[in-house]
Amino acid sequence: IYAVRFVGLRELLSFLTETCCAGRPDLCGDLARLLRDDIDEETPMEPAFNVLFICTRNSARSIMAEALLEKIGRGKFKAYSAGSAPARAPMPEALERLRVMGHDVSRLRAKSWKEFTGPDAPRMDFVLTLCDPAEGEACPDLGERPITAIWPFPDPAKFSGSAVERTVLLNQLYGMIRRRLEAFTSLPFRSLERIALKARLDELGDSNKFTV
Repeated sequence: IYAVRFVGLRELLSFLTETCCAGRPDLCGDLARLLRDDIDEETPMEPAFNVLFICTRNSARSIMAEALLEKIGRGKFKAYSAGSAPARAPMPEALERLRVMGHDVSRLRAKSWKEFTGPDAPRMDFVLTLCDPAEGEACPDLGERPITAIWPFPDPAKFSGSAVERTVLLNQLYGMIRRRLEAFTSLPFRSLERIALKARLDELGDSNKFTV
C-alpha cells in the first residue's frame, strides 16, 4: 500500500517554488494547495493509542515525554504522565525547556497515577516507566491491557553544576527522550503482535541496543 507523506511533499514543493517559480506558489497550479499547513500528513483513521509515562515525581522526565509525544505523535497517540509520589508542580526548568522548543505547557501538571486507576480513567495501551530500575519505581496496576516497558533516563533533580551546565544537561535529556519517542512512533504497531511489540519496546529501553 502506498501513501503520500504530505510533510515531505510540502518541503519539496517549497523548494521548487523558491528555486523554480521565483517564490510564487500560484505558478504551481493546483499543487500549491499542498503548501498549506492545514493539511495533515496522515489523518488518523483509527483511535489513538493512549500512552502513560511514569516517574516518581512526575516533574520532569515524564512531563517532557508527555509534551513531546503529543507533538510527535501527530494525533496517533494521546500522551499522559503521572508519578507515585508527585511533586507539587513540574520542574520550572523542564517547563522552560519545553516552551523554548515550542511546546504548549499550559495543561501540564504533576499528578498521581491513581488518577488512571479508576473506572472512568482512560484505558492505557502503553505504560512506560522513565526512572532507573534501581530507584525502585513500580508500575501502577492498570490491568492486563497495557504493554509496559522501562526506559531509564537521568534524573534532572540530580543534575549539578552551574545554571548553564544544568541547562546543557536538560537539553541533552530533551534530545534523548525525543529520539526514543521518534523510534517509538515509527514502530509498525498495527502489524506487530503483542509479544513482538513488547520486545521492541524493551529494546528501546536497553541502552546496549538503542543508543540515545
